[in-house]
Amino acid sequence: MANFEIYKYGVPIVLCLILAEVIYSSAKGLGYYKLKDSLAGYGLLAGNILVNFSTKGSILFFYIYLYQFKFLTINDLFSPLLVWVLTFITIDFIYYWYHRCSHRIRFLWAVHMNHHSSEEMNFSVALRQAWFGPITKIPFFMLMPLIGFDPIITAAAGIISTLWGVLSHTQWIKRLGPLEYLFVTPSSHRVHHGSNEEYIDKNYGNLLIIWDRIFGTFADEKDTVVYGIRDNVKTFNPIKITFQFWVTMYRDYKRAKSFKDKILCFVGRPEWKPDQ
Repeated sequence: MANFEIYKYGVPIVLCLILAEVIYSSAKGLGYYKLKDSLAGYGLLAGNILVNFSTKGSILFFYIYLYQFKFLTINDLFSPLLVWVLTFITIDFIYYWYHRCSHRIRFLWAVHMNHHSSEEMNFSVALRQAWFGPITKIPFFMLMPLIGFDPIITAAAGIISTLWGVLSHTQWIKRLGPLEYLFVTPSSHRVHHGSNEEYIDKNYGNLLIIWDRIFGTFADEKDTVVYGIRDNVKTFNPIKITFQFWVTMYRDYKRAKSFKDKILCFVGRPEWKPDQ
């Protein structure tokens, strides 16, 4: 399936999900949606689409170039069905580590934090995509063509995986029984968006939750989730949201005294502060 075809069918599905959730929330008086919050999400999505489409060709060309130096050819080793299964699993595994690094390294958090900037949880929150996410993913996903995964199949599977991620951004769907042990569900992803101390930096998976269970970053949804981040942005301006933590890093850099602290302003943990 071509990328265009995936968008052709995927975007209407996402819009229908949002509309259905808005109707359900309004009918039940649940208040899942706030107009300004949703508009901020669409603004962030617009920036992501602009960067994505302006760089997509170059990034794909780069992956195709790397594919020339592959260690092996996955397409020649397995059946088409198994190739797709392995592609989805590998994407999810690499994404887990990319996502985990995005929460623990300052300059990556500066890119990723806008996805967590909403204090709500609904399908439209999934549209809060990082403007520069397509660029910061390159050092992680460039491994796939070198391993031997076809870049075209990888690109298509990546879009499908992203659409799956949309489904986990909701309070509408509760727990899903045995599926909770294998897949990322709305319940496990609500935890990921929580600012509760016990939920911070948990449940990084996109498709499979098994990576979190294996590597010790899983948390079950028990207490009521408080959505947002430690220091909420308190603005609905998508430009301010996008660059807020970059400003924080710059101010920390100006205050930092030692060379080590100046480096840590960009590669330290998000909560780290330079010595005063």
